[in-house]
Amino acid sequence: MDLLKELTETNGAPGFEKAIRDIMKREIEKTNAHLVSDNLGSVFGEKKGSDDGPKILLAGHMDEVGFMVSEITKDGYLRFVPLGGWWSQVLLAQRVHTVTKNKTFTGVVGSKPPHILQAEELKKVYPMREMFIDIGANDKDQVKQWGVKVGDPILPICPFELMPNNDTILAKALDNRAGCYTALEVLRQLEGVSHPNTVYCGATVQEEVGLRGAVTAPYIMEPDVSIALDVGVAEDGPGNNSNKAKLGEGPLITFLDSSMIPHTAFRDLIIEVAEKNNIPYQVDVMLGGGTDAGKFHLFKKGVPTIVVGVAARYIHSHASMVSKSDLEYSSKLLVELVKVLDKDKLQTLLHY
Repeated sequence: MDLLKELTETNGAPGFEKAIRDIMKREIEKTNAHLVSDNLGSVFGEKKGSDDGPKILLAGHMDEVGFMVSEITKDGYLRFVPLGGWWSQVLLAQRVHTVTKNKTFTGVVGSKPPHILQAEELKKVYPMREMFIDIGANDKDQVKQWGVKVGDPILPICPFELMPNNDTILAKALDNRAGCYTALEVLRQLEGVSHPNTVYCGATVQEEVGLRGAVTAPYIMEPDVSIALDVGVAEDGPGNNSNKAKLGEGPLITFLDSSMIPHTAFRDLIIEVAEKNNIPYQVDVMLGGGTDAGKFHLFKKGVPTIVVGVAARYIHSHASMVSKSDLEYSSKLLVELVKVLDKDKLQTLLHY
């Protein structure tokens, strides 16, 4: 779990993914894969197989939801805007890192104290536009001396922890360092393994602000099929739907989201591979979000695409949870798929 710990604890807001990209490059190079990238910063390892079969794209995304400094008040507080989707209710009193060119500053998300709010104000979710970040500065001049500027990224703080059941992982940024980890793990497991295709494993940039890296990345490799490696919403807590996604019950295969209906023949092939290899899996149907797959499947003439990932609790907040065993089964499923996806299988998919 050392790699996943490093990936989650490293900061990488949308547009500020360099530190994550450096880790991805380092790990890709360890597998002797050929490094390829686009001009926005998406990065992949190319692993050629034993035949010139289909080109398979397996992509997580490097960015995590965060914020950006939008204003520095005369008293030295930071106003901020979101980078990605946040629910205001999860923000107050949370610790954050403001990352400058030379130093990282710890702060806390603050607001007008509840003790002085009017009764009607207390009944509402406090608006993000009225929140601020306190980094302990005396005034605007001190903030300037410290090197904090408008445009600097702000990230949540949450140390990585493997919980006592030795399966549940608690960390920030599991959306979507879990996908980055899975891509790297598949690349590692394919070392020395025969497969009839060319695989590209890596991650895009700026998914959380509009699937932007997913638009440019396919031009690197012109994939024949693609899989977005992302997380889905776990609904296994009190008051949730017990028939929906749960931690620890296998990879999540998305049948529908707001950005894509997956290629049905490709979907059926993945399920066939899972069942043949006794890999547990879950099905996700949700219209409340989208992934990079929403752009991958629209590349040029169209690319058979699906989302494979893991269920996650509390995403788009300071702390989230996934299952270690789900990550392991996800990697296994993808490796087994790569082993069987050859020219003939591709033609079957395209002419179903």
